[in-house]
Parts: sequence; C-alpha cells; structure tokens
Amino acid sequence: MDDEGFSRVLRGLPMPAMLVEGDDRIAVCNPQAVQLLGEGILGRNPAMAVRTPAVLAAISAASKSGGVHEARMTTRRDGQEQIFQVTVSAQGQGLVLCVFRNVTEEEQAGAMRRDFVANVSHELRTPLTALMGFIETLKHAAKDDPKARDMFLGIMEQEAGRMNRLIRDLLQLSRVEAEERVRPREAVKVRPLLESVIATLRPVAEQTGDSVLLEGEGAVVPGDADQLTQVFTNLIENAIKYGAAGQVVRVTLSVEETVRGPALRVEVADQGEGIDPVHLPRLSERFYRVDSHRSREMGGTGLGLAIVKHIVSRHRGWLRIESTPGEGSRFSVILPLG
Repeated sequence: MDDEGFSRVLRGLPMPAMLVEGDDRIAVCNPQAVQLLGEGILGRNPAMAVRTPAVLAAISAASKSGGVHEARMTTRRDGQEQIFQVTVSAQGQGLVLCVFRNVTEEEQAGAMRRDFVANVSHELRTPLTALMGFIETLKHAAKDDPKARDMFLGIMEQEAGRMNRLIRDLLQLSRVEAEERVRPREAVKVRPLLESVIATLRPVAEQTGDSVLLEGEGAVVPGDADQLTQVFTNLIENAIKYGAAGQVVRVTLSVEETVRGPALRVEVADQGEGIDPVHLPRLSERFYRVDSHRSREMGGTGLGLAIVKHIVSRHRGWLRIESTPGEGSRFSVILPLG
C-alpha cells in the first residue's frame, strides 16, 4: 500500500494516528494527529512532533525489533492536561503505526473514585473509632459507673447519627447522579414550596434567634418538587446555621432573562462572616469544607452542596455562590421557566 492508501486508512480512524517510516520520518498522519501534534509534522522526524521520550523509545523499538509497544503521553492545551495511551506497532517494511487514545476522562474518573473511597473511609473512620473506644470503655472501666455510662451513650448516639446522615447523603447523591440526565417535567409552584420549607425550618431558626424573610413573587417551573425542596432546605438551613446569630436570612425570588431564556432566580442571603473567595470554586465538591471542625459540629456531611449542584444541573439550572468576608454570603439557584 502506498502513502495515499495509508492516508485514506488513517483518515478513517476516530483518533490521532501517524505512520512513521523507519524511526526518522513521519510518512502519513491523519487530521486528528495534526491537531494534536501541530501543523507541519508530515515528513519530519518524530522527535520534532512528539516530545515524550517513552513514545520515541517505543517507535525506535518497534522499528528495530517489531512487535507492539505501549507508552503514555501527557500534553497541555488551553491550560488543561490531556493524557494519551499510545500504541506503537510494527507494520513491516520498516513502517511503524502510532495510535493515540485519549484516556484523560478514564484517568480522571479513576482518580475521583480513589478520592471518593478515601474520603468516605476517612469520614466513617472517626465515628467508628470513637464508638469502638466507648464500647470498650463501657465493657470494662465504666461498666459500673452510671454517670459515665450515660455520657458515653449520648456521645455514641451522636456518632451513630453522624454515620447515618453520611450514608443517607451518599445514597441521595447516588440517586441524584443516576437521574441527572432525565429532566423533570412536573409543574412546581416555587413560592408555596419555599413557604413550606421555611415553616419546617422555623424551629431551627428560633434556636439561634434568626428569622427567614421571603420576598418577591414566584413562578411555575418544570421540576421535581421533592428534589427542589431538598435544594432549598439545604441552602436555607446552611444560611441559618453558618450565618450570624439573630440575623435575617433573606430568600428573594425574581424572574430574569438569561442566555437560555426567562428563568426564576431564588437567592438565599445570610448575614454571616462570609467566605474567603479562594474557597468559592470548590464549595460544591464532595466533602469539601471551609471549616471541617465547625461543619462536623453542625452535623454536616460535606455532601450537601454537591447534592444541590447535581439537582440543579438535572433541572438545567445554575448554582451561583457569591460571598464577601465580613458581609455574608448569597447562594442563588437559577431555574429555567420552560
């Protein structure tokens, strides 16, 4: 097969590929390879296009001794790292085929799974260690001490509740992620829904002397009432818990134009100490906390805003977070009206 024939074959591949003659000239490449490695690579030495020693070594080995070789290549484009698995195989007559498979998403998914397992293990290990320690104490040193027994049982109840909340939120997050691509179609009246959420949270607000003020006219949005209830319960409860004592939490509804058409904005604003801007991009990540100790004391699992983000995404909406240290925070959910 001549170069034109090889060129037709490579153009049919859905991934970057090039044919190297010997180990010193790129004889054929497809458009994807040009996009990946740069213009003007045809006819040049592979070292001028590929700057990864492992890939060049695989090309040399395949050219000299044949066989199939694997190498890993990392590139950076527009500030984003991309990872390629490069398969280098001898094709006879001194020709070597190089195929570049983008495995970035696979690598990221693997890293996310490892981080998730590590985070869950860490979150469960602390209460489990406490429970095991208290059980051991109750079996021996404190078994005849009613006062110590009652104190330890109270702490054990708190730790068990913490694990229960974590497992509940993990299951909820799993369900939300599974449904994220299915857009809900139920007609939801948002203002009555918010009134119900605020009424439910009134006892929580009264504990810190807070009040919740609902302003603006609502609208009807296509959505899942139960999931939207969970979103606004989470945001308003967070505003109550992490804002200043005796504050007014303002929940404001407004209709605005967006690039996707008219949408309802629900803004929850507190009068707390605010959040350092460095934390804002990561607030909706799983298990990310600005203040880990305070969050755990308040009963937080570190999954609430991650659940909110996925529910809002399912509704084809946006979650926006704005905060100024010393001036409070504003969490806005923007939901399309159609």
